[in-house]
Amino acid sequence: MKIGIVVFPGTNRERDMVIAFERVTGVTPTVIWHRETTLPQLDMVVLPGGFSYGDYLRCGAMAAHSPIMNEIKHFAQKGGYILGVCNGFQILTEAGLLPGALLPNASLRFLSRDCHLRIERNDTAFTCGWKQGDVFKTATAHGDGNYFCDAESLKRIESEGQVVFRYSSPQGEINPVDTQSNPNGSINAIAGIINETGRICGMMPHPEDMVDPLMGSEDGKPLFQGIMETLTR
Repeated sequence: MKIGIVVFPGTNRERDMVIAFERVTGVTPTVIWHRETTLPQLDMVVLPGGFSYGDYLRCGAMAAHSPIMNEIKHFAQKGGYILGVCNGFQILTEAGLLPGALLPNASLRFLSRDCHLRIERNDTAFTCGWKQGDVFKTATAHGDGNYFCDAESLKRIESEGQVVFRYSSPQGEINPVDTQSNPNGSINAIAGIINETGRICGMMPHPEDMVDPLMGSEDGKPLFQGIMETLTR
């Protein structure tokens, strides 16, 4: 299993992602600078969190035009797996690889707290480590995590099962207007989606921060276990 983690100016979660893959899968990912114009042979590309280009213009907008993104789009067209977390999710939407946009949090404040996510389907590379309906604790750290899309796109992604993670209460209850369970105000409490092929996933919270008891939880481990299971079949 070969994983590549892309680093842009301002990325700051690449080391966390490396540690998570090493701890859970035993694989040390390759770190790739955004100025590269080719990708090594990879099974998955990961766009980690941070503040690419200082979040100037719009979060992820400048990174979406970095040289490496042309290769990532080709990688996607060839059926490669891509995971974008937090700023990585923002970059995927700005690059047109996932629908929708990440708007400022409804509170207009930076959000740094634990949250709970419910698994909406478990037949993807990113969710097969859980059971459908499972709830896990993870961490948030973002100022622009309020997922939004137009009504037609929302109807499509909901009807086609592209929502894979939703913000929920610890008991798995979904209430989009509840600021405790849906802390950033995302439409339909959407925390993570996949594309039509199921091979590209974007999510705002940080499961890589929950893979060791010293981090306070191991709830994020199933994400990486599921990825390993899928890519090593």
